[in-house]
This record gives sequence, C-alpha cells and structure tokens, in this order.
Amino acid sequence: MLINCVAYQDGRKLADIPVEDIDGWLRKPNCFVWVALRDATDDELRQMQQEFDLHELAVEDARHGHQRPKIEEYGDTLFVVMKLPEMRDGELDSGEVAIFVGQNFVLSVRNNSQQGFLGVRERCEREPDHLKQGAGFVLYALMDAVVDRYFPILDSLETDLEKIESQIFDRGAAKWNIQRLYDLKRRATVLRHVVAPLLEVAGKLHGGRVPAVCSRSQEYFRDVHDHLARINGAIDGIRDTIATAIQVNLSMVTIEESETTKRLAAYAAIFAVSTALAGIWGMNFENMPELKWKYGYVMALAAIAGAAGVLFWRFRRAGWL
Repeated sequence: MLINCVAYQDGRKLADIPVEDIDGWLRKPNCFVWVALRDATDDELRQMQQEFDLHELAVEDARHGHQRPKIEEYGDTLFVVMKLPEMRDGELDSGEVAIFVGQNFVLSVRNNSQQGFLGVRERCEREPDHLKQGAGFVLYALMDAVVDRYFPILDSLETDLEKIESQIFDRGAAKWNIQRLYDLKRRATVLRHVVAPLLEVAGKLHGGRVPAVCSRSQEYFRDVHDHLARINGAIDGIRDTIATAIQVNLSMVTIEESETTKRLAAYAAIFAVSTALAGIWGMNFENMPELKWKYGYVMALAAIAGAAGVLFWRFRRAGWL
C-alpha cells in the first residue's frame, strides 16, 4: 500500500506526486523523490523496480522479508534492511523495513509493523538545511527513528529484571522467578539479534570506504552507531544479570528443597525413636519386668514423649525445624 510519494528540491518539499510521474521528477536537478510503502504488493514492488531501476535480488528480499539486518550495494543503489521490534500481546515481535537509497531517491518498504515513519518525514521537512544533503540524510533519519524505538524496549527489559531481582529471595518464588527470567532472556535475545547486525551495518556508513550516497552524512551515522553500541552493551549486561539471577534462583530452589529434606529427616528421626521404644515394649515377653508394673504403661509413654521432646529440641537448635 502506498503511504506517500513526495518530491523534494534543495531540501524543501515541492509536491505530493503520483507514482507515474516519478521518472520525470528524477530528471530534475537537485531533486529527489521519497516514497513510502507498507506491506507492498508484488505489483507495487514491480512498479517501483521499474521507476528506480532496482536490482531484482534486492526487490526479491524486500518482497519476501524475514531478512537479517544488513546493507548491500547494487551499483549506485544502497539496500538496507532493519528490524522493527514491538510488543504484541505481551510478546516481542519483529517487523521489518527495507530501504532503497539512490542519489536522487529513497524508497522504504515496511512489512508486518504498525510503526509508521510519518514523524520522520515531518522532522526532515522541518530541517531543510539538513534535507539538502539528499537521500543520505533521509536514510540517517529513518535509521535514527528505528534505533530510538529500541530504547523503550530496553527500558522495559531492565524494569522487568529489577522487579524479578526484588523478589529473588522471597520464599517459595524461586521456580516462578526462573520461568520469568527465561521469558526475559528470550526477549533480550530477540532484541540482541535485531541490534547486533545493525551495529555492523551502521559501522559501514561512517569512516573508511563509505557509499557515495552517504558521504555527506557520515557524522550522523556515527551518532547512530554510538547509540547502537550503547544498546548492545546494555543488552549484554542484561543477559549477564539474567544468567546470574537464574543461577541464584536455582540455588534458592536447592536450598528450599534441602530445608524440606532436613525437616522431613528430623521428623522421621523423632518418630523412628518412638517407634523403636514402642516396638520393644510391645514384644510381650513373659519376663519383662514392666509388664505387671502399675505405672509401666504411663512410664513407657513418658519415655517415648521425653525422647521425642529431646530430639525435637536438638533439631530445633540445629535449625532443622
């Protein structure tokens, strides 16, 4: 679906144009065209391929999606893929945006994502001095907007981790915490798979050999690279903390099970002594002196209760009960 198709010249918006007129606007000096598509159909991609002379392999990647974040050069055209993670029904899902950048055009194809880029276009139009840099600056603005959307997800991961850490020593919560930690680790891994490859992509757009279309905006791409490096470092820190928390929770489970085992062993010892005494006096041999004693029954019960009481006291002092 076509979102918008706009022509710019010298950093200022000229007009919203129909797709059929793109070729004519591309011929004008200091002019570039910015087209945005969402969940594009095969016909729309085929039309864009003809208008901008896009490489068929890049168009094929944009059509099928599910690409790893990457940057590829096809002649004078740059092809960039970025992931668009967002929370859906409590799950972290990843949409995707494929961006084609030439000397006088930008084409963005967004798939499986509700997050639009209208705010990016408005921002660029408010900064005509920057927009004069052409398609390269638009690519930076799109990348910057995508990276900015990673920060709320990162904050959410850190908040959830802090909540779990605050409950990590609560009695009986260890197993539940492990389940939550593994869910958190999975979300952190999804975000890491989004950020780490994009960090490599941003590194290719500043310093060293830079694609010609981005040569005038290197310092902006350096800023994007710095943000990604900070996010990637934070993700690694979260993953390390999660791993430590899982180990602590497993230790807590072991301790709780050990406490239960000790408690059961203590009660078993108490009842074992009582059972042994009752078994001895229950043999009913003829020559057992206490069988005909007036207070034999009472004294037997007292001996059993006394032995149980002493054992209970000792186990209580040892922390087993």
